[in-house]
Amino acid sequence: MDHGVTLGPVRGLVDMQRIVDALALGDTDAIVVHKGVAKNIDTKNLGLVVHLMASTVLAPDANWKVPVCSVEEAVKLGADGVSVHINVGAPREAEMLTELGEISEDCDDYGIPLLAMMYPRGPNITDSNDVEVVRHVARLGAELGADVVKTNYTGDADSFKQVVEGCPVPVVIAGGPKKNEVSGVLQMVYDSIQAGGAGVSLGRNVFQHTRPSAMVKALRAIVHDGARVAESLKILEEG
Repeated sequence: MDHGVTLGPVRGLVDMQRIVDALALGDTDAIVVHKGVAKNIDTKNLGLVVHLMASTVLAPDANWKVPVCSVEEAVKLGADGVSVHINVGAPREAEMLTELGEISEDCDDYGIPLLAMMYPRGPNITDSNDVEVVRHVARLGAELGADVVKTNYTGDADSFKQVVEGCPVPVVIAGGPKKNEVSGVLQMVYDSIQAGGAGVSLGRNVFQHTRPSAMVKALRAIVHDGARVAESLKILEEG
């Protein structure tokens, strides 16, 4: 839920305490937020991942993520983990990779897990879901010290299995833009888990859902309990 920096107070993130309360009711494992939000909300005993990098859609180069919080500051806020966002293929890739390397060292010093959001984005990226590109960026995150890598889903279980096999740390999938059909989201999650994925890190498809608590319960059923899509849809309907 770091979107407030990138996009502003979008639907679902206007009242941060309200959405956190709803996610807690669904038994969410953890939330990803920036430091200012972490200071001003009750996290309800959810896992807290503080996001360390930022950019906005208003910037001349929105793909250039810069550091806005240190690992030490996140630890002082009570973070259970920290996250970074690296746009591989972007014009300022080198600076972002330097930050990733330095932050991973700090995380090791403090004994705190690092989630690296590794996305293929840049002028030479023609398909951000191409398996070879996604395999590369996932491996890159692990190579530079991430404990968990978040990246794009490649569209089917067979290709995503290649991403997981080539990455020596757990891989979780991003949700991308809000989808109209929730069944498609749940199918994507199910297929990623079948391919060996470790879980999900979803934003808009959860916090912009009309019933975010129920959506979390449906996702938990797939990720933690091995439920099939039809079973998870039933859980969602029952709320």
